[in-house]
Amino acid sequence: MLDPSPAAELIEAFTNTVDLESGDDDVATRAELAAWLTDRNLAHTSLGLTQEEHQAFLTLRAGIREALDTDDPVEPRRLALADTVLADVPVLVTFGTPGAPLVPAPGGPPARTALARLAVAWAEVVLTGHVHRLKRCAEHTCGWVFWDSSKNHSRRWCSMRVCGNRTKSRRYATRRRDLAG
Repeated sequence: MLDPSPAAELIEAFTNTVDLESGDDDVATRAELAAWLTDRNLAHTSLGLTQEEHQAFLTLRAGIREALDTDDPVEPRRLALADTVLADVPVLVTFGTPGAPLVPAPGGPPARTALARLAVAWAEVVLTGHVHRLKRCAEHTCGWVFWDSSKNHSRRWCSMRVCGNRTKSRRYATRRRDLAG
């Protein structure tokens, strides 16, 4: 069983800052996002985010969620908007850090540097092929992002007990209703 890399854990945590089922968003405000970034050492405690910077993080999060494996159709608009955010991210390709050729470019604004750290983590997850182990729950009401630790990469739900059971119960009820006519 392959454990998630720190980059994969960061991307999983970032995408799960929003709970689609309940509507709770851990980074709904600029202060909450600044605290989340500080807690993960992506920014300093004095990070003051503008509304535009806050929106860039939310757009990137939506794009990453959209890019993850799921049964749902992809919304190209979300990916395009996230690409626009990434186009302004200061990332440097370097030989200076063994095993980590992508780093945030030095001297950038703190919010852009934090965005660059997330972008570098995303790039690492994609380039290592681990992106196929990060998945969105197939239960359409959930959408939680999880690390697929199954041997054959076939896990579909964040929790078989909850989301898997919901989906299977709904299918069973539909089949019974169809047979009953």
